[in-house]
Amino acid sequence: MRDRSTSDPGEIPAPGLVAAWVALGTVPSERIPLWAAYWLVDGHDGESLRDLAGLGGTEHHEILDILPAALADCATTVPDSATAAAQVAFTDLARMLAADRATEFWVLDKVYEIVHRSDYDASILNLPLGWIYELADEWEAGWGRPRDQLEREIQEACRAQLASTNVRRTSGGSY
Repeated sequence: MRDRSTSDPGEIPAPGLVAAWVALGTVPSERIPLWAAYWLVDGHDGESLRDLAGLGGTEHHEILDILPAALADCATTVPDSATAAAQVAFTDLARMLAADRATEFWVLDKVYEIVHRSDYDASILNLPLGWIYELADEWEAGWGRPRDQLEREIQEACRAQLASTNVRRTSGGSY
């Protein structure tokens, strides 16, 4: 396993995940033009998406101004609630851990960031992965349970996150 950040140049996130990051305020805008170029190669098209792909990574305000229309070119919209966005982001984190593309600590760190940015929104905390933010102090300070036990709790929360998403998909909902 390795740590992975949202700015990993080898990882091209789907437009829906980027839309969730926008809603959560965690999108790394400097990477978006590159991702837009890949989305074009993947078959998405539209004037805004082409404009976005042509921007440099330092044009942050312009990138963020064009991004909603470019996401629409990809048949994607920014989630209308932080909870819906967190559901998408948490599911991605859980998938990464399950695929050995992230460590438990990295997942915990990203969950903590999302929960903190949401001002500890109860609806986000109630998501299967949301509650693990509480483990951050225990992990960082080294008090309490052994690290392997904390890792198992994070793994279990990730399994629950994936199971909740699968149930929603199976029953016709979306994440």
